[in-house]
Amino acid sequence: MLEEFIPFIGLLIFGNIENLVLSSQGVVAGANILKLSIYSIICVIIWLIVGTVGATVASQYASFIDFIGGLAIFILGLQAMYESIANK
Repeated sequence: MLEEFIPFIGLLIFGNIENLVLSSQGVVAGANILKLSIYSIICVIIWLIVGTVGATVASQYASFIDFIGGLAIFILGLQAMYESIANK
């Protein structure tokens, strides 16, 4: 079963790091920590289901998905850094 996820290992690692960055950004912005935690867990569960079901279908497009996902993670990271610097 893990063989299906090997092409997406970069997105799994950096996507989880980005989730932590966005969560911390929400805490810094003054969001309700309990609501933020619940929404974050719900999103992680949804992505787990989508990823598990979609991995077999998407494996032929792994390089394209890695590029788009990596670009999205990079842009969200830049946005988080810009907003944290701009709020100082």
